[in-house]
Amino acid sequence: MKKNEKGFTLIEMMIVMLIISVILMITIPNVAKHNSNINNKGCEAYVKMVQAQVQAYQMENNKIPTLTELQTAGYLKDVKGCPNGQEVKIDTDGNVTAVTNE
Repeated sequence: MKKNEKGFTLIEMMIVMLIISVILMITIPNVAKHNSNINNKGCEAYVKMVQAQVQAYQMENNKIPTLTELQTAGYLKDVKGCPNGQEVKIDTDGNVTAVTNE
């Protein structure tokens, strides 16, 4: 048998696992915290996009549409809520807002 075998010892492997665990414990909460911020920004962008489609529909048809009218007329491909779970509403003045589902 060779006495000079090269490889990692159990202690070295455990230290590497400890370092990886510490890195994961630091990064996972930060990713979860930023996920809600990303969803809120996505909701703002979705509301602005729907608002632009409402204005385009209003210029062509001289009336304020509903979400289903926007979808059936081809202005919106799919009517869905915001990524953060809020629902998009169009008021009687044609303003688009995101409201929390109740």
